[in-house]
Amino acid sequence: MNNTKLISRNIIYLVILIMLVPFTAEAQRMKHSSGGNRNTSRNNTSRQNTQQNRPNTQQNKSINGGYNKPTNRDMSNANTNRQPSTSTRDVNKTNIKERNNSVNNSLPNSNRNNSVNNSLPNNNRNNNNINSGNRNVNINNKNVYVRPPVHPYPRPPYAYGGYHYNCYHPYHYHPYHPYYYGPSYNPWGVFVATIAVTAIIVNANNQKYYYDSGVYYVQSSSGYTVVEAPVGATINVLPEGYQTVVVNETTNNYYYGGTYYEKEGDGYTVVPPTAGTVVENLPEGGEEVKVGDVTYVKLGDVYYQPIQQNGENMYEVVDVEKIQE
Repeated sequence: MNNTKLISRNIIYLVILIMLVPFTAEAQRMKHSSGGNRNTSRNNTSRQNTQQNRPNTQQNKSINGGYNKPTNRDMSNANTNRQPSTSTRDVNKTNIKERNNSVNNSLPNSNRNNSVNNSLPNNNRNNNNINSGNRNVNINNKNVYVRPPVHPYPRPPYAYGGYHYNCYHPYHYHPYHPYYYGPSYNPWGVFVATIAVTAIIVNANNQKYYYDSGVYYVQSSSGYTVVEAPVGATINVLPEGYQTVVVNETTNNYYYGGTYYEKEGDGYTVVPPTAGTVVENLPEGGEEVKVGDVTYVKLGDVYYQPIQQNGENMYEVVDVEKIQE
């Protein structure tokens, strides 16, 4: 009897326990759910506060994904502590440019008609311009700076632009390399402030020149300008380094730096070059001139044709004549 009551009581407790388990689980689930909502809302609130404090960079992005500079940035004090540029690069460039300008202004300009050149005797002022394709070449109607050839030419002349170019030797191009005549030599057109005390005065064509070491000068208010040797000027001693060139069977010329001398009495007189004369070297101051298919070297008013003689590069004085119509 007692055992039966004990069993019945245990069954009742078991049933009550089974009935209470779902309610306890639900209560615990509801409790956890409520706590999670609180945490979620707290996180959301914190995230919103963070977004409010964070600067808005989305509006600074461009359409292409780049970055636009903020328009509300205060730039009033941005450069207050910045020092002005003290770079010497531009200053040096300016000084160099001014220095170069001053030097260039003191040098002769081949395209400038200066008073010194205009005061010199010029037998070539009545020049005709002919188009040589790449440039204009000034050639005289009658080339008074070249004596006529001694013998007839064995070959027909090269004709171009209304002119004949006569030479004894066939054309053989080689580049023009000026010959160095030493430190005492100055090419035509160079301006110098002073000349050597050894310079002597030479008169020719009612003009006074200063001569020193194969170079002729004319004086101006601020210095001296190197000029072509005036035809007719006579010196007593030939410059050191001169060469003897054959003109014909009985006559030789003495050549130095583009100038030709002929023996006369006790001295040597400047003469024009004779057409067909061959020289080995040309001084500084010449220029290559393209005339049709031929490239000559023009030194002063004389044209030289590059040739080859006995396997050596040489230059022949060209006889330039206008074609008679």
